[in-house]
Amino acid sequence: MIAEANLIEELRAQLKLRDEKIAWLTFQLEEIKRLVYGSRSERFVPAQVPGQASLFEVEATEEPPKQEVSYTRTKPQEKKQPVREAIAAHLPRVERVIEPEHIPEGAKRIGEEVTETLEYTPGSIHVDRIVRPKYAAADSVIIAPMPSLPFHRSNLGATLAALIMVCKFADHIPLYRLRQILARSGLDVGDSTLGDWVKAIARLLGPLYDVLRQKIFGEDYLQVDESPIAVQDKHKKGTTHTGYQWVVHSPVQRAVLFAYHPGRAAAFPNEMFASYKGALQTDGYSGYNSLMARGDITPLACMAHARRKFDKALTNDKARAEHALQLFAKLYDVERTCAKEGMDPEQRKKYRELHARPVLEQLGVWLREQVLLVAPKSPIGAAIAYTLGLWPRLCGYLADGRYQIDNNPIENTIRPMAIGRKNYLFAGSHSAAQDAALMYSLLGTCKLHGVEPFAYLSDVIARISDHKANKLYELLPQNWQPLAK
Repeated sequence: MIAEANLIEELRAQLKLRDEKIAWLTFQLEEIKRLVYGSRSERFVPAQVPGQASLFEVEATEEPPKQEVSYTRTKPQEKKQPVREAIAAHLPRVERVIEPEHIPEGAKRIGEEVTETLEYTPGSIHVDRIVRPKYAAADSVIIAPMPSLPFHRSNLGATLAALIMVCKFADHIPLYRLRQILARSGLDVGDSTLGDWVKAIARLLGPLYDVLRQKIFGEDYLQVDESPIAVQDKHKKGTTHTGYQWVVHSPVQRAVLFAYHPGRAAAFPNEMFASYKGALQTDGYSGYNSLMARGDITPLACMAHARRKFDKALTNDKARAEHALQLFAKLYDVERTCAKEGMDPEQRKKYRELHARPVLEQLGVWLREQVLLVAPKSPIGAAIAYTLGLWPRLCGYLADGRYQIDNNPIENTIRPMAIGRKNYLFAGSHSAAQDAALMYSLLGTCKLHGVEPFAYLSDVIARISDHKANKLYELLPQNWQPLAK
């Protein structure tokens, strides 16, 4: 009997392991289907509340008794013909006047008909020719000093340099396509020339990148994330290496810094944040654990990453996943109210204490109960374990009204790079990947402050050589003011 009981228990354990494996494989299959065919949206629509009428289901009821009702109303006025506003009123107008043929003598002009259409003139490239007359006077020759040019021994001007960088890093146009665009405008340059120009522009803006880095790391609250980028491997022809762009975002300063490194090991973030002291918000990647163990860093986690785990577990355990998502929705409702009311950090902190903390306490109790009832290796088990493992960090945002509930702002700054790498596929070298990091930093900060990138780069590239080194911060996107013309 004992042997039979042991066999039954062993078979039950094997069945449980098999069920867990089937659930996990089913989850992975659903993930692949969602990536290939499904919507990427994580929007959650909660189940209908019991007793609440559905929008699309109307219960059959007896027809109510009819009653005659008479009333008077004001007759609506006839609609007047709408007046069409001028299209794109801010754009310049090029006027063509078309006179009728054979105007009779003595005809008097009584008005005009105006028709406007939107037209486009392809980009034009011109040569800026600097002429400095020379004059002989006594024993000397007088000539005006040469104005400062951004690129020594190069015919690349500031505006063309700005166009190249905006096209590649803001509009995601690979250099070979940009070369075709320039050729249509009358400028035929080689691929190597374009590549050399990109390197020269990056070197010119390098000091500004260093100042941006200092300003960001001077804050006491930062968010960090990382994203892969393919880099051409010169040691193995035809292959690429997976490097990483580490992205640091300052929500308070509204500035972003990209830093390239060939790997994802913990050594790089430890080096990057070696002298940093303050709050640091990350996802659950274990490479940050040694940083978070330091006593001078306040660890914060990303609520969106935890929520995403439950969203993916909907197909595995719908009831538990929906319950968790409903509680997450309440937390985000609090954040939306804070944003809508325009609360300052102190007001936001007090509002969160009243409305978010009770929800977090309820969620924490539920998670600790459910972790004992679900299979650890199932998708719902993995979601609960992930969230509980980061629970103190996830609740840390309540301590300061400046802290964000998640890392979504930093993910938004990474999106342009994700679009770009789909177009140009890989960086040509590790140094090219760092040049890309520099440009994504400046252009990403421009976007956060609503600064038009072409105007910004055109002005900064023209001015930076003559700008005082101790005042380079004036040329950062968050501080930039164009010179008055």
